[in-house]
Amino acid sequence: MTVIEVYADIWCPFTHVGLRGLTQRRDEVGADAPLRVHPWPLELVNGKPMDVQFIRDEIDDLQAQVSPDLFAGFRADTFPTSTLAALALAEAAYRQGLAEGEAMSLLLRAALFEQGRNVGDPAVLTELAASLGVPAAEDRDRAAVETSWATGKHRGVVGSPHFFTPSGNYFCPALDIERVDGHLVIKPDLQAFEEFVAGCFV
Repeated sequence: MTVIEVYADIWCPFTHVGLRGLTQRRDEVGADAPLRVHPWPLELVNGKPMDVQFIRDEIDDLQAQVSPDLFAGFRADTFPTSTLAALALAEAAYRQGLAEGEAMSLLLRAALFEQGRNVGDPAVLTELAASLGVPAAEDRDRAAVETSWATGKHRGVVGSPHFFTPSGNYFCPALDIERVDGHLVIKPDLQAFEEFVAGCFV
C-alpha cells in the first residue's frame, strides 16, 4: 500500500482543489493509496492568521479559471480566525487510523469551503468529530500540529499543499500560478497532473 503524504492547511483553497482532484482520480483507477495530510499551519508559518479577503480573491480566481464546481458554500463571515484546533482534530482522527484521518481532513475542508461552516468553532468541531466517530483532540494532538510544522520545514516543505509521493515531492502540482496586477493567473497543466498522478499510484 502506498501512502501519499501531504503538508497542508485547512483554509488553503489550493489544497481543497488538489485533494479533490487526487482522490477522484484514485477512486477512478481503484488505487489503494490513502492520504496522510500533515498539518502545515500557515498562521504559524506566516506569524498571523489568514486574511479572509485574500482567500476570497484566490477562490474567485480558482472558480473562474480552474474549478467552477467547487467553493459553492464559502462564506467570508464564517471564515475561521484560526485552524489550529481543526488541524489538531485531524491529528486525533489519524490516531484512529489512516482512513479516519483522511476522512476528517476532507470533511473539514468540505465544511469550510462547500458548506460555509466555521471550522474554528468548537461546537462545529465537536459535531464533525461525532459524525465520524472520532475522539476530541487532546493536548498531544495540538502538540503534533507544531511538530508537523517543524518536520515539514526539515523535509523542505515550501507551502500548502506540498505532496510527497513515491516518485518525488511536489508543491501545488499541475498548476502554473502567477500573480498579475493583484490577481492570480492560473493555468492547469494536464500533462503535469497525469505525471503526478502516475507517480502517486505506482
